Amino acid sequence: MSKRTEQLARLRQMSDAELVQELENAYRELFNLSQQKAIGKGVVERPHRIRELKKTIARIKTLLRERELLRVGY
Repeated sequence: MSKRTEQLARLRQMSDAELVQELENAYRELFNLSQQKAIGKGVVERPHRIRELKKTIARIKTLLRERELLRVGY
């Protein structure tokens, strides 16, 4: 399994509350990294992490939307 597939499988096993918590953590980390980059305060150690976080946020939001649509009946 690829890293992305493993991450998606792990996210699918989480409850909605856990996904929301994971989403908040990802937003918080993305904000901190973006601030470091914008301020120029030191060098961002792992600049690729910003892209990873954006993709993770999109995956979580997609899963939450899928579940919402399933509850409604679409």
